[in-house]
Amino acid sequence: MKSYQKLTTTQPATCQVEEEGAAPLPTGCGKLAPWWVGSGLLVAAVLLSTITVWVLRQVSGGWLGPTPPPKCLLVPESHRFDCYPERRMVVTQELCESRGCCFIQSPLLAEGKGGVPWCFYPPDFPSYTLESLNQTTLGMVGLLVRREKAYYPRDIEMLRLDVEFETDTRLHIKITDATNPRYEVPLDVPRVMKRAENPIYSLNFSRDPFGVLLRRKATGTVLLNTTVAPLIFADQFLQISTSLPSKFLYGLGEHRGSLLHSLDWNTLTLWARDVSPTESFNLYGAHPFYLLMEEGGDAHGVFLLNSNAMEVALQPSPGLTWRTIGGVLDFYIFLGPDPNMVIQQYQQVIGFPAMPPLWALGFHLCRWGYGSSNETWQTVRAMRNYQIPQDAQWNDIDYMDGYRDFTFDSQKFASLPSLVEDLHKHGQRYVMILDPGISSTSPHGSYWPFDEGLRRGLFLNTTQGQPLIGQVWPGFTAFADFSNPDTHQWWLENLQHFYAHVPFDGLWIDMNEPSNFMDGSEDGCPPGELDSPPYTPAVLGDSLSAKTVCASAKQKASVHYNLHNLYGLMEAKATASALIQIRGKRPFIISRSTFPSQGRYSGHWLGDNQSQWKDMYYSIPGLLSFSLFGIPLVGADICGFSGSTSEELCTRWMQLGAFYPFARNHNTQNEKAQDPTAFSPAARTAMKDVLLTRYSLLPFLYTLFHHAHLQGDTVARPLFFEFPCDVATWGLDRQFLWGRSLLVTPVLEPGVDSVTGYVPQGMWYDFYTGSSVNSAGEVLKMSAPLEHLNLHVREGSILPTQKPGTTSEVTRGNPLHLIVALSSRATAWGDLFWDDGESLDTFEQGNYSYLVFNVTQNVFTSTVLHASTEATKVTVGTLSIFGVQKLPSKVLLNGQEKPFSYLDNQVLTVSDIGISLSQGFSLQWL
Repeated sequence: MKSYQKLTTTQPATCQVEEEGAAPLPTGCGKLAPWWVGSGLLVAAVLLSTITVWVLRQVSGGWLGPTPPPKCLLVPESHRFDCYPERRMVVTQELCESRGCCFIQSPLLAEGKGGVPWCFYPPDFPSYTLESLNQTTLGMVGLLVRREKAYYPRDIEMLRLDVEFETDTRLHIKITDATNPRYEVPLDVPRVMKRAENPIYSLNFSRDPFGVLLRRKATGTVLLNTTVAPLIFADQFLQISTSLPSKFLYGLGEHRGSLLHSLDWNTLTLWARDVSPTESFNLYGAHPFYLLMEEGGDAHGVFLLNSNAMEVALQPSPGLTWRTIGGVLDFYIFLGPDPNMVIQQYQQVIGFPAMPPLWALGFHLCRWGYGSSNETWQTVRAMRNYQIPQDAQWNDIDYMDGYRDFTFDSQKFASLPSLVEDLHKHGQRYVMILDPGISSTSPHGSYWPFDEGLRRGLFLNTTQGQPLIGQVWPGFTAFADFSNPDTHQWWLENLQHFYAHVPFDGLWIDMNEPSNFMDGSEDGCPPGELDSPPYTPAVLGDSLSAKTVCASAKQKASVHYNLHNLYGLMEAKATASALIQIRGKRPFIISRSTFPSQGRYSGHWLGDNQSQWKDMYYSIPGLLSFSLFGIPLVGADICGFSGSTSEELCTRWMQLGAFYPFARNHNTQNEKAQDPTAFSPAARTAMKDVLLTRYSLLPFLYTLFHHAHLQGDTVARPLFFEFPCDVATWGLDRQFLWGRSLLVTPVLEPGVDSVTGYVPQGMWYDFYTGSSVNSAGEVLKMSAPLEHLNLHVREGSILPTQKPGTTSEVTRGNPLHLIVALSSRATAWGDLFWDDGESLDTFEQGNYSYLVFNVTQNVFTSTVLHASTEATKVTVGTLSIFGVQKLPSKVLLNGQEKPFSYLDNQVLTVSDIGISLSQGFSLQWL
């Protein structure tokens, strides 16, 4: 395995401010030398770069222009930070040098947007100076001054630096205007009361140019070094760059691509946009957070709390540049040191995800184009007829009257109330779609949602103070302003009116980027620097208003320019509150647009994918990225939304989708049906079997969600989270884990009956048979006929499973089957969280049971740490122990001899245990 060289920095005169007792700036603190001078490797790169430029100039006959100044030739190509990131224009030497930057044109590349920038910062480009630094109770406060203006309008000359040592593993650095207030994201973040006592990081500052140097104490690894390029802080252009200690970077959503980002001159844009998932496009949500793996297996994360249009430029030095066009630079850095802890620490800031109802973890079925409630009902009945598990039936926009929210078609969906009643009688749930665009064309007095919203002033307004009118499914629409608390009450009242007719169980909030079939509004957007800012990040459509509303639109909390990326979050917050008030139970919401802290209110699906094999693959890095973002309830449209699926693709996708935390098969209109009943008996059986496997694992999955809710653990988990010292796992995104224990290796290609997958070092057991695989950490070929999904249980784990039923409600009453996977030392551990599956705050109010399972010295023990009456309603039926080395002579249950079976593959099974879950017990084999 290739080793990666650690970042080396020179040690110029800097203000070292260690967190244990930071002192004011020492006198004589000098300028920081160019950070790249000091490594022999980099000097060689500089020489090579210089020679290359000289040779190119000779062979080109001088068309590359005059030789650049020596200070420019000193900068290696990979370390060139872009001084002219504007798109859709050719950067000339004149334009570049007007900004005071270096210009080196390469004939080997097209104009340098897709690679090495032609226009880049020289080492001596003016930046801010750290003029003063003083102690505070929680850290430090400093003053930054820029004496030479940069090249964007309304440069801010004096900045305030706030540093808070919040915890031993969390550092908070904020840079904002020293004299004038600026927009900041209205997100509730924790306020610490005292300074961290033993931080695992050390913090240095460079005075001139100003820069932050953050190190991990244990290894000395430089995590941040912002002296690599100048800090720019203008009213509508904020930019800060840093070196990175490795090239293993994840996060920065929402995008389609591999889990591990390429640092080969890759720019990721964050601006919520309605577009079918496509590589390189900015998609539905914005998540300015990255996780980075360091050499040696440590990890850290960085969160920029900023909701404005943004891009993050990655380059192979390795380095990263944040560019945003508003707000402030408000950074949280999480020191881990392992990736699981980084994500937990991130969620300590943004909030832990909500505990979903148990039925949310069942199988969901939907399509656009059922056409009627009776056709929807027929699908439900067909699923029941074949006894295929299903917990929820959904409807897309075709249930509405004229695509208007809070209505249903009185002709085609006349039986909808009866359908919902029937679902409830069978222990199933109903979910329907809602959009934030409210039809504005109905005659006055005929459509209460618009009339009342207009009367109360609850819509986004133009700069002239009139409702901004765009176009979505019902035609011309106004857009609800969820930043206004009064809108939440109006939203609740609308949902109450609809619930009185159709008692839905959950809501699917779509089109909430917000999406607009027009650019801006029916009147376009007004001139000005909100809709046409001095710099526009690399957004799809090259305009902030492309297929959304005008950035200048007025909202209660601020202008849409600042709030756009928050729209889906604010709608989810209003919807969750309404559902709690209407149903009095845990809300279930799936949202398309998302922002940090979204997991507190909703889950997410990955949008309008296509019925293609590559889309199935891309769903895995998609769901793993959202695990990093604190939104564990995530999945993709199983079998694909657009286009026509095949039986083979849909079978393989149902197998993978059965292990999405949120599992929904969804299809577009005018395509053939793709629910399990639509296929041949063989395919239908394969789909049914894998859903039954999912339902058998619901106790395990539900417990994983409890840990996510309680402390920010991930549910669907990248392999490198559990094996951070195994570099072979760092780029894996065709497999994933549930928790720490269950390895999922799906087939992602057509026409095959086997699959290759990486099996980390240790003992793994086939989930279905208990047969063992002892891996040295290697790629293995596994049999995978069309009816089979490879699942492996990690040694040392205990999985609580249950006899599956056709709904989660039926399943939860069945006996438990505990699966023990012994480690090489014959030990194992597992746990189970159990409650009524739907009541609010059961853990917080103590209305739950929590059990710990343990094996040591051939004794299995079930210990009840907390009990509730719900646990008395279910029994432990079977115990299977994988990896028992020899045939036992006898088995004792609570000291009494018990019949058992033992197979040649070393699986010991004890059936008919019949002990209530509320009672602890022990089982010994001799």
